[in-house]
Amino acid sequence: MSYILLFVQQYQPSAARAFFQLEAEFQEMERSSPQLPQGRRYQLLSEGEPTNTFVWECEFASLNDVQDALKKIADDPTHTALFEKQLPYIIEMRTEIYKVLDL
Repeated sequence: MSYILLFVQQYQPSAARAFFQLEAEFQEMERSSPQLPQGRRYQLLSEGEPTNTFVWECEFASLNDVQDALKKIADDPTHTALFEKQLPYIIEMRTEIYKVLDL
């Protein structure tokens, strides 16, 4: 059984350029830090949420792995500093965890 971790962020439309410039720094940080989870990034184009919604997604083998990843992210000072720069552009955010069903 596997699990999907999502970070869903709605950003200020007027700040899209600055938001995504910082997101590019997050992506580079992931690439250069093997201890951090390597996620995929999406921008919503239609339906459901407003189009100024960004989603980061990563799959894990176990719920314990999800919890370990969240702890590594929270404990990483570089990630924290970068998130603090991005936070003023975020209107709303949430963390979602899904269990992948194999029916």
